[in-house]
Amino acid sequence: MAPISRDVTGGGSGAMGASGWEYVTPYEGTVEKSLEALHAQVFQELYGDDDTYQDLEELWDDEEFMGEEGTHSILDIDRVVHTTAAPSPNDIRDYGTLRPLAHERVLHHFGTDRPTPGRFEELVAQGRATIGRSPDRTERLLDECRMRWTGVYVLLYTDDQPTHLGIFGFSGD
Repeated sequence: MAPISRDVTGGGSGAMGASGWEYVTPYEGTVEKSLEALHAQVFQELYGDDDTYQDLEELWDDEEFMGEEGTHSILDIDRVVHTTAAPSPNDIRDYGTLRPLAHERVLHHFGTDRPTPGRFEELVAQGRATIGRSPDRTERLLDECRMRWTGVYVLLYTDDQPTHLGIFGFSGD
């Protein structure tokens, strides 16, 4: 299954304003390795054919661009944290983080602790279809990521084996 990325809220890559994004990507044994592989693929898709940045490190070193605009993609996330505690907009260390969806929230949204890639994609599509229509921020999977410049992941299963990560988040202001 190829990674998916969709602009959820408008804006798109490189645009001003907030953009939501989500991906389903192969699980590479750890969340960190999976994120690294996804970074490489998305960097190639966004910057592979242009001379702006030679590699991801050069992109991340462009503090003005990354601090003001960002890529409006998973490239705005540079590290995994292993806490389900909500990030704080008052803590600079929480920006650019990817964290797991809490177990009880996985059960709430998926009805199982072993959600499938297909079910993740269904819930994301349902969430996108109801943006701005639901006052209850606990009912949509996409509402689990509430802070800009952060993301959430869910380990996804095929035949009871972890095979993919479902990732979603927001960039921009």
